[in-house]
Amino acid sequence: MTEPTPIPQELVTFPHAMLREIYEQPQALAATIERYVPGGISTAEMFQPVLDALGGRERLVIAASGSSRHAGLAGEIMLEDLAGISVDVEYASEYSYRSTHTLHNPGVVVISQSGETADTLTALREAQARGLATVAISNNARSSMATEASASMPTFAGVENAIPATKSFTTQLAVLYSLALHLARVRGRMTLQAAEAHGRQLQEIPSLLQAALPEWQRQIEALTPQLASSRTLLYLGRGAHYAIAREGALKLKESAYLNAEGYPSGELKHGPNALVSKDSPLIMIATADSGDPDSLLRYSKVLQLMKDMRTQGARIIALATEGDQEVPQCSDSCLFIPASNDLLSTILEVVPFQLLAYSLAISRGIDVDRPRNLVKAVIEE
Repeated sequence: MTEPTPIPQELVTFPHAMLREIYEQPQALAATIERYVPGGISTAEMFQPVLDALGGRERLVIAASGSSRHAGLAGEIMLEDLAGISVDVEYASEYSYRSTHTLHNPGVVVISQSGETADTLTALREAQARGLATVAISNNARSSMATEASASMPTFAGVENAIPATKSFTTQLAVLYSLALHLARVRGRMTLQAAEAHGRQLQEIPSLLQAALPEWQRQIEALTPQLASSRTLLYLGRGAHYAIAREGALKLKESAYLNAEGYPSGELKHGPNALVSKDSPLIMIATADSGDPDSLLRYSKVLQLMKDMRTQGARIIALATEGDQEVPQCSDSCLFIPASNDLLSTILEVVPFQLLAYSLAISRGIDVDRPRNLVKAVIEE
């Protein structure tokens, strides 16, 4: 893996922790990926405790809150598509009320940046009380979740000071992808050659991200004045990209105090379309993996929706894969995402949304590192 070159701190002064942490993501991802997939090959040493805990289970339940739940939604698709494991994603605060979560003896994966989130910790303890195996994904290897779970998969994002999650979120995606990749291999769903190819693609993500960041920031800063007075913004994505639409909307709410919602693209015409107007733009994820028929099918549906919305008079900001010539013609503004496989594109796609939330917050005079009414770790239910 080509290691991203760290930005010398003496050369760059970031005005806010959130922006610094957005730019730290290539290094945070590289550190995390190197622990789980060094040289493009998943290591038995890192995954054996997880395999021992989960055994041959065919079903998993992911319990998490906020951004971590959105990572879980993307992880659901990763685990199902790659490893062939059935996954349900639950709000951690609702887990205790769902008696059917014990059916078929599932493994329970809890995700939390701090490892101390009260609702998620309660879900972990409830799962253990039910006799279920548990796995904790957190950014603190010494947290309550990490030490109490049957097995722990830490992220290596480093300290995250800003309340809006950035590098903790993308490293959670990297860990979930690594887990899906390893389970696919041990379950016989993927050949060693294919697993190594996926591992190499994962290792490319940090350098792709680092190269794209400056241009994304330039484009976002140009877009910001046009979006600052928006009444609401609707983020749309299909498949794993729906999780990124949800995360983009949450980032905007918590950082810039602007109303935003994330929907599956196919749900727009089932109600939310009534909100669409020139001052309520659409943020559409329209990336595609040219080697994946399912990805191309999703892309064709998103492209048709974009054309329909343009005819309706909607304003559209789109994310497209580098080299795409159709999406720019169907959108008012287009940001390009480096080409990767369909699932790994999620790690790249969320970063322009982080930058947009940051830029809009600053334009509105908001303390983006400490948004009102929010704390970094919700340790009370």
